[in-house]
Amino acid sequence: MNRFSLAFLMLALAGLASPAAAQCLSQDQARQAVASGQAAPLGSLKGQIGGEIVKAELCIEGGQYVYRVSVVSGGAVRTVVINASR
Repeated sequence: MNRFSLAFLMLALAGLASPAAAQCLSQDQARQAVASGQAAPLGSLKGQIGGEIVKAELCIEGGQYVYRVSVVSGGAVRTVVINASR
């Protein structure tokens, strides 16, 4: 195995071992999670965001539903992660 293959394999295994890696849902999956009550609607969590939402995704991270939200506040864009599990 050459060095490139070994390095690629190590990176791939490191990614698999990360329990907190987010798996973001499709729009249909997100709607289903909210409709079934597994995840809170984004609108009910707006008070926790503190800025104007420019992008939001419902993801599963560490076994929990979370919203990964890009927010504009004070002229800067930042990412906020909010627990959406019920």
